[in-house]
Amino acid sequence: MNTLRNSVKLIGRIGQDPEVKTLDKGNKVATFSLATSDSYTARDGSKQEQTQWHNIVVWGNLATVCEKYLKKGKEIAIDGRLTYRNWEDKNGTKRISTEIVASELLFVGNNSEAK
Repeated sequence: MNTLRNSVKLIGRIGQDPEVKTLDKGNKVATFSLATSDSYTARDGSKQEQTQWHNIVVWGNLATVCEKYLKKGKEIAIDGRLTYRNWEDKNGTKRISTEIVASELLFVGNNSEAK
C-alpha cells in the first residue's frame, strides 16, 4: 500500500516544448505542462470537454530523454508524485506551485501525432 500513498498517473498532451536546465553539478531538470481532458454529456445532451493543466518536473537521465524526444502536442503517460513548492517572487509575494515530479514516462501514440 505504500506505493499508493502519493501516486499520480496521467495521460495527456504536452503544452509546450520542455524547458531543460543543467544545474551546477551537471544534473538536469526538465519542466513542461501537460493537458489532460475529460468529456461528459451535459443535461441538455451536448458533449462537454474539460481540460486540466498540470506542471510536470523531470530530473536526471529522464530529463535528458525529455530534451531529446518531447515536443509540444506529443501524447505521453507519466507516473510520479504530487509536490508543492513555496517561494517569494521578486515583489516579495508568497507563491505556491503544485507540481508532479515524474519518475516514469511512456510515449503514447505515434510520432506523427506531435504537432
